[in-house]
Amino acid sequence: MMIFEGEFGCKVLQIETKVKQVPTGDPMIQRPPVDSSSLWNLSYKSACPGMELLRPQLSTSEPHALRLKLGCEKIYNDRSMLSGSFLCASQKPRGDKTVNKRLPQNVDFPSVLPKKKKKPYPIPIKEIKQAAREDKKLAQMGIEKPLEPPKNGLLVPDLIPVAYEVFDAWKLLIRGLGQLLHIIPVHGCSECSEVHVGHSAHHIQSCLGPTSAQRHSFHAWVKASINDVLIPVESYHLYDPFGRRIKHETRFDYDRIPAVVELCIQAGVEIPEYPSRRRTTPIRMLGKRVIDRGGYVEEPKPWCTADPSALIEFDTYQACDRFPPPPMSDISRIAQETINAYETVRKGVRTLMKKYSVKACGYCSEVHVGPWGHNAKLCGAFKHQWRDGKHGWQDATVEEVFPPNYVWHVRYPAGPPLSGALKRFYGKAPVVVEVCMQAGAEIPDEYKPMMRLDVVIPGADEAKLIA
Repeated sequence: MMIFEGEFGCKVLQIETKVKQVPTGDPMIQRPPVDSSSLWNLSYKSACPGMELLRPQLSTSEPHALRLKLGCEKIYNDRSMLSGSFLCASQKPRGDKTVNKRLPQNVDFPSVLPKKKKKPYPIPIKEIKQAAREDKKLAQMGIEKPLEPPKNGLLVPDLIPVAYEVFDAWKLLIRGLGQLLHIIPVHGCSECSEVHVGHSAHHIQSCLGPTSAQRHSFHAWVKASINDVLIPVESYHLYDPFGRRIKHETRFDYDRIPAVVELCIQAGVEIPEYPSRRRTTPIRMLGKRVIDRGGYVEEPKPWCTADPSALIEFDTYQACDRFPPPPMSDISRIAQETINAYETVRKGVRTLMKKYSVKACGYCSEVHVGPWGHNAKLCGAFKHQWRDGKHGWQDATVEEVFPPNYVWHVRYPAGPPLSGALKRFYGKAPVVVEVCMQAGAEIPDEYKPMMRLDVVIPGADEAKLIA
């Protein structure tokens, strides 16, 4: 190891080594007490002129990382110039790792998928093909496919309380929104799916409706309903998800209910109006073929004599008419309960979908709860002629079963409307969160980065000066 001293500075060599326990008889290192607060001592001056050494006092009970910095330096004072070498060291414990987890300051808005292209697979296509090869190999060898609940038709006992919690939160969410929409004004475009929450609708030119060119992409605002806030995603109710598949000719023999409710029913929720088959023996599969499903069972039809009031509790139909406006003193409490129910439904649906199969069309918004999709020819999306109207089923995501429906965040609901020239400074939030926030609820931390609360909105004349 060599160090060359130059005219304008010096080269420094940094060495990191691990100091281990050494015998106490070594005359070069003294063993201090473990709880000593003094870590360094100015020991002695070496025989070399201008060199001073610092002797570290390290505890031998734990390993430490010793960082040594060796170099040369010229020291100037008022009278003369001194030249010498120095040795610096720092002690850092190995186990001291403090990680501060902070939310990102701002995040990008969710991308809008093109309608003339298939949706990306939630699971990589390589993993799907690999699983198909393994199933085919087991089928060729005559080995049954190993299945675990609920893939074998049995319930998962640990998820039954989660299903009931989601079902109760879903009904509370509909009730809360039905009451808050009497107080919080919500606007919807009659030509597209845009929604805005606030006293005055925004002036952002983003309409993509059929007559948007005549309106220069301005929205045609009307009063919105609860279906504009809580987008209804329906699915066929199946008495036996592993039974006969729905055909195009028999599609009217099945009721369509919210996909969240159907997911809760298949996870263990008992609704007398919509019964479900509960198996006691698992099904058996060989590859993709079911070799033992316990026989076909005739599906009961209790909905002919069902009470309509019991069915409408978990549906958004005429929710604003069924629930009266709340008192002014209860608005904040209802808003907080509503946003808590929204978070419960979203997290519960994600938990249930990790076990129970939910399929979604890769081209349109159709969703089917069950191991296989139905055969109804109702898809009218991109290149549906090539598929004879059949859906392109793939694994669904939480956003397809329970869509968030993002809207522009309004900081001052009673202020001026949002301008298109300043839209890059505005944030977004799910419409349910925006409604509850304007009603007095606290904003969850996970939505704050997308709402861009730390961005200062400039004036219309100042926006041009910002890069």
